[in-house]
This record gives sequence, structure tokens and C-alpha cells, in this order.
Amino acid sequence: MSTPVRAARTDPQGWRARVAQTALRCGAAAVAAVTVAVLHDAHDPGVLCPLRRFTGVPCPGCGSTTVFIEAGHGHWLAALTANPVTVVAAIGLLTAPLGGGAWWWSLSTGKRRGLLGAALGTAWIWQLNRLGVHLS
Repeated sequence: MSTPVRAARTDPQGWRARVAQTALRCGAAAVAAVTVAVLHDAHDPGVLCPLRRFTGVPCPGCGSTTVFIEAGHGHWLAALTANPVTVVAAIGLLTAPLGGGAWWWSLSTGKRRGLLGAALGTAWIWQLNRLGVHLS
């Protein structure tokens, strides 16, 4: 699988296609973020995370919906502070055609799992701190 990716990275014609694909992904994400922000303004459903709703303890993904709502409103700093790991992951997914996807898949399974585990741990610690939850 690495051969087609490597070939696409050196192909000048492929570069234009990857930039176009990235632009399309970013445009779709922008439309989705604005749509979610408008829907949220019309009806705020409250806390969506089942773990946080029933236990009061946030999960590592808490704040991800807020990221898109704030981005849809153009509040970039608020989006970043809601869940920075989600912002980094979204940027990585949106720009994957430019070469980051090839880097990710070139890592061993163990390294990918380690990075995901570190990201989830970081996100969870961030959410606990952000929402003032003290586990004791």
C-alpha cells in the first residue's frame, strides 16, 4: 500500500488532485461546522456525552461538538480550548491527502496505538481540568 502513496507524492499532477481533495474536505467541514452552529443556536440540546450526562465525568471526546460549533461561529480560540486534541485530529484528517496520511500509515501499529493512547489521555486530562472535575 505504501507504493501508490509514494508514487502519488512524487507525481506533480497528483499534487493538484491532492490539493483539490484537501480543499473539498475543508469546504465540506466548513459547511458542516456552520450548519451545526446554526442548528445549535436554534436548539441547544445540552450535554450530549452520555458519560458526562450520567456521571458528571467528561470523556476524552467531550468538547468535540463544541469545537465545531465554535468553529462554525468563527471563534477559533474557543474551538481550540474546547478540545485541542479534536482540533489537531480534524486538521490531520482534513489535510491527510497532502502527505500526513502517508506518514501516519508508515508508522508501525504499536506507534499508532501509542499516539492514539497519548492523545486520548491528553484529551481526558484536558477535559477534567477544563470542566473542574476532581476525581477522588
